[in-house]
Amino acid sequence: MPHIVILGTCDSKLQELLYLRSRILKAGGSKCKVTLVDAGRSPVQHEAITVPQDTLTSKYSPKEGTKDVGSLPRGEVINYMITCASSWLREAYQNAVNDPNSAIHGIIAAGGTGNTALVSGVVRAVLPIGFPKLIVSTNASADVSHVVGETDICMMPSIVDIAGSNELLNRILSNAAGAIVGMSQVYEQDLVDRNDATVERKKKRVGLSMFGVTTPAVDNIRQYLEDNYPVECFVFHQTGAGGKAMERLVDEGGLDAVCDLTTTELCDHICGGVMDSGPHRLEASLKAGIPYIISCGALDMCNFGPRSTVPEKYKDRKLFEHNSTVTLMRTSQEECKAIGSFIVEKIKTYAKDKSKVQVVLPLGGVSIVATPEAPFHDPGADEVLFSTLRDGLKDSGIEVIEDQRAVNDGKFAADVARRLVSMMQL
Repeated sequence: MPHIVILGTCDSKLQELLYLRSRILKAGGSKCKVTLVDAGRSPVQHEAITVPQDTLTSKYSPKEGTKDVGSLPRGEVINYMITCASSWLREAYQNAVNDPNSAIHGIIAAGGTGNTALVSGVVRAVLPIGFPKLIVSTNASADVSHVVGETDICMMPSIVDIAGSNELLNRILSNAAGAIVGMSQVYEQDLVDRNDATVERKKKRVGLSMFGVTTPAVDNIRQYLEDNYPVECFVFHQTGAGGKAMERLVDEGGLDAVCDLTTTELCDHICGGVMDSGPHRLEASLKAGIPYIISCGALDMCNFGPRSTVPEKYKDRKLFEHNSTVTLMRTSQEECKAIGSFIVEKIKTYAKDKSKVQVVLPLGGVSIVATPEAPFHDPGADEVLFSTLRDGLKDSGIEVIEDQRAVNDGKFAADVARRLVSMMQL
C-alpha cells in the first residue's frame, strides 16, 4: 500500500493539487494512501488537506519561535515554510522506523519557481538518495542544478503554467501521478525485500571518483575489487554534483569505503571552474572514519564550458578543448600549491581515524593528458602539488605513498585497489 505525500501551496494551487491527488488515487488503486500537506502562505480549509498550513506553522515551527507567515516577505515565507515542512517530513519519515505501517514511499509537488524552491529545499534536507521525489515545475527545462543539487530529484516540465485547469496541464499532472505511483510501488516493494529477516548485506559498498581522463584507472580498480572480493562499486563522475553526491552518500551511511582517485573538482573550487563541488569536499569520508584513499587524479585541470566561456583572465593560459562543450585549463604552480594545501587542511582537520586514510601520489602523471609529451605535462606544477602534500602531511600520522607510475597505469590501479582492500580487511 504505497503512501505518497503531496507537498504544495494550497492557497495558490489547491485546484491543481486536488486534481493531482485524484489521479494518484486512481492510478494507485484502493490501497494507495495520499497525504496532502499545505505549505502555503495562508491557511486553507478543505477536507482533502491532511496536514493544514496552521499545523505546520504551529506544531512544526522553528525552535526560535512561531512567526506570522502572512506578514513575511515572499522570500522569508519560503524559507520559513521550508523549515516547518522539513520538521514535519523528518518526523513522518523517521516514524517508519518504529511503525512500518506509517512509512511514506514517495513525494510529489507541482508549482512555479517559488513552490519548486520550497519543495526542493525540504526534500534535499530530509530525504535520502534513492527515495522517490518528483517535482512538476514551470522551470524544469531551465538550469535546475541549484534545485536538484547532489540529490536524485526528478524534474518534470509542466509546459504550461500551473494555473487553473486545461487539457494539457491535466495530461502532464496525470503523467506525473502515474510516475510517482509507479516509483512508490517499486520503492515500497524494495523496502519489504530489504527488511526481510533472511536478507543480509553481503557486499561492501565502495565509492570511486572518476573523470574521463582517469577512466582507465577507475575501471581497473572497479574490476579488481568486484572480481575478487564481495564488493559493489559506486562510480561518481566528478562534475561538481558527483562529488557532492558521493559526500552525501557517505553521510547517509551508504558507503563503506571510498577510493577518491579523482579529486579534480578541487581545481574548479580553487580556480572558479564550472565543476566546483563546494568547500566541504573530502570531509564526509574523513569524518566517518571509513577506509579512505585520496589521490591526485585530474588535478592538472580546471573545467570551463566552450572556449568562448573561459574567463578573460585565463585566455592566455594553456587551454585544451576536451570536446565542443568542455575546455580544460592547466593548473599553475600557484594553483597546485593551493589545491595541495586544501587537501592537507581537510585531512588534518577532519580525519577521525588516521589509520584509515592514505594519500597516494602518482608521480608519473595525474591524468591521461598530464603524462610526458601530452598537452598538460608540467613536471614543475606537479612537483609543487606533490611536495605540498608530502610536506604538509609530514609527521601527521597520515601515510603518504609516492608511486613513480602514472595514475592510469594498470599496475598503479591494482596497487591502489589492494591498499583499499587491506584497509577494509577483506
